[in-house]
Amino acid sequence: MEREKHLFFRKPFKEIGISELNSKQAEKLCEIAEKTVRKNVLSKVPIKKISDIDITIDIEWSKPVTVNVDLQITLSHIMKDYDVQKMTNEAIEKAFLAIEKYLREIVCKSKK
Repeated sequence: MEREKHLFFRKPFKEIGISELNSKQAEKLCEIAEKTVRKNVLSKVPIKKISDIDITIDIEWSKPVTVNVDLQITLSHIMKDYDVQKMTNEAIEKAFLAIEKYLREIVCKSKK
């Protein structure tokens, strides 16, 4: 039996004060988020023990900028006692921290 988890989180970044992103910034934001999730998951579970992983990052352009992170992961049956919930929560949490850091950098640059 494989261990499967599907999580979807949505976070508006109202407090940062960014009203819009250009396409280059949006592309970079998605790349940062996806790499952060993948790096975090692979730091906990070897790739050989992952049967399937799908990471989707979606940005809603309306003010405030809102980011959706969708993570679906299936671990091999060897990982039957592994806490998939904890791992996926941590990976998504770190992705949102990386997203927030990037958005704050954009705001700082735009104020110069």
